[in-house]
Amino acid sequence: MTKKRKIRLLIGSAALLMAGGGVTAWLWWSPTPPPPAEEEAPGTLPALARQQIGITTEYSADYVVLEYPGGDVDRKSGVCTDVVIRALRHKGIDLQQLVHEDMKKNYRKYPSRKLWRQRTTDASIDHRRVPNLEVFFTRIGWQVTDEPTDNPNDYLAGDIVTCYDENHGRPHIMIVSNRKNPQTGVPKVIHNSGKGTQENDALFAFPIIGHYRPVYGVTPQVEENKPKRNTPEPAPLKS
Repeated sequence: MTKKRKIRLLIGSAALLMAGGGVTAWLWWSPTPPPPAEEEAPGTLPALARQQIGITTEYSADYVVLEYPGGDVDRKSGVCTDVVIRALRHKGIDLQQLVHEDMKKNYRKYPSRKLWRQRTTDASIDHRRVPNLEVFFTRIGWQVTDEPTDNPNDYLAGDIVTCYDENHGRPHIMIVSNRKNPQTGVPKVIHNSGKGTQENDALFAFPIIGHYRPVYGVTPQVEENKPKRNTPEPAPLKS
């Protein structure tokens, strides 16, 4: 066999190896194997929120008249609360309807009159305001603690956190992701802070105000206003 023929056979064998056993060849040449794909149940709140990435690409706080119940703005846009609203709807929880029904019965417990000079409920906007959601989440028992901590281990995937975004001068709400920063171990968050739905390292970008953990499988129940009990006047003492 000539020298040229040997070289051609070696080149051909190498080409067949790369074409027929690409993964094997890659592993043979690579110093480390590829990282395993991250597993996540498709029905978790982070997974449902992550579906909005690439679809909701804009931020708009414009007032829009919504259908009721189940109303939503154009999915390419929205505010931070819409990320939570849309994800929870896939879990069977319609914040638009739940918040509206509770506000009709307990309007004075919500800050709408004080913050926005609102005289009555509005099913198109009430559930899209962070302060209203903070009140509602607390009333249905989702609040984890009165004083949120700065310990990343206290925040589980699917938790909901609120803060005050000082950069934009507005309240903000985020969903805690199941993915963490590999260097710090701090969970990422899924939210819309102005550029559409994104997943990034912003959990402790601002001090956390509210920390909530959704409960599924049961209809959220809020406390009802209890009527004041008419206490009878004590009978006069007999002399």
